[in-house]
Amino acid sequence: MNTLPYDLVIIGGGPTGLNCAIAARRAGLSYVVLEKGALVNAIYHFPTNMTFFSTSRLLEIGEVPFISHGDKPTRFEALEYYRRIWQSWQLEVRLYEEVEKMEPIGGGGYRVHTSKAQYDATAVIVATGFYDTPCLLDVPGESLPKVKHYYDDAHPYAGQDVLVVGAANSACDVALETFYKGARVTMAIRESEIYPGVKYWIRPNIENRIKEGSIKAFFNTKVKAIYPNEVLLSGPEGDFSIPNDFVLAMTGYQPNYPFLERLGLRIATDEAQAPLHNPDTLETHLPNVFLAGVVCAGKKTNKLFIENTRDHGDLIIREITEKALEGRER
Repeated sequence: MNTLPYDLVIIGGGPTGLNCAIAARRAGLSYVVLEKGALVNAIYHFPTNMTFFSTSRLLEIGEVPFISHGDKPTRFEALEYYRRIWQSWQLEVRLYEEVEKMEPIGGGGYRVHTSKAQYDATAVIVATGFYDTPCLLDVPGESLPKVKHYYDDAHPYAGQDVLVVGAANSACDVALETFYKGARVTMAIRESEIYPGVKYWIRPNIENRIKEGSIKAFFNTKVKAIYPNEVLLSGPEGDFSIPNDFVLAMTGYQPNYPFLERLGLRIATDEAQAPLHNPDTLETHLPNVFLAGVVCAGKKTNKLFIENTRDHGDLIIREITEKALEGRER
């Protein structure tokens, strides 16, 4: 398609990045996927016993069936599935290779610098998601080892005083799971109620546990400071402290804005703060640099998911190939 080593560099080896690679391979484009961690690194760092909210059918890509034992697949099954995608399509993926910066080069292409090498390509797709960058509480003591922004497993919290911060699906799930494994659970919730979008099979359980007092919940309450053996909270009646061994801050995630800005992308100034792009083509203000997947939604992380961005790869590859065809016809 061009004289550069690659037609396309794909930044991010999650489900969206793999899907873009499949679309590129189908179109006969030369490409490489660059992933800073393991294959589907974000899913690998999901809680050990996590179950997806979506069905396996809605998560399928590349015409490869996603077989799961239940209606909603587990993290373990997802990891197995995406390894099978990678192997069956023989995708060109470079793992544990972190992208550091990107710069334009002569001829209209881009040079992508990583921790190990550099890659020149005509087009770039940024499919980095948001799970690697938690929304911080920004309070004293947040850097203490007892504070976790990623939930792993309930076992370490048995018999411990655990504060769960947040009230969306992840926070409610974590509160319930740690409670059932023997933790003394308290929730600090900024709003006056559990998040309205909590899944229908989670809501009754968490509301009943709060109502009966098994899980304590402080509404309209914020974390003010975190100490080794207690947490200072601020509620409607003022400041108060509770004993604490662990803080599980399930406060959500956001795109890695410093990284996006290093790539030269502009960020919208509205509430969503999404990287600027054309919603019809997914192209950013940088020619031939595209966004794909959930990163398109910026901070509105409940807007886009794997299942409703599966068309991004085909859309972008079609745009890239049409541009190349137009260029040859001039």
